[in-house]
Amino acid sequence: MGSAEKEEINVLKHGLVPDHRLLSREEEKETLEELDVGKENLPKILKSDPAIKHLEKVHGDINVGRVVEVKRKSRTAGIATAYRLVVKRE
Repeated sequence: MGSAEKEEINVLKHGLVPDHRLLSREEEKETLEELDVGKENLPKILKSDPAIKHLEKVHGDINVGRVVEVKRKSRTAGIATAYRLVVKRE
């Protein structure tokens, strides 16, 4: 591989990075209703996060205010699911 070529790295394939998935608008609505929580109460994830940058290669630009599902392996729960609100650094 020449110096001008740069291999694309998928950060989501790394064993220590949990699965990230952009929710559809309908899934966002259903999830927030089920959890009885507003978007502003969700933990945040920066739009500049490498996982978001990779998701943008699949889904196109991800706007601030979208919700991402994060699934981690857990010794006690098996799979722990969290939801994060995409925000811009202030």
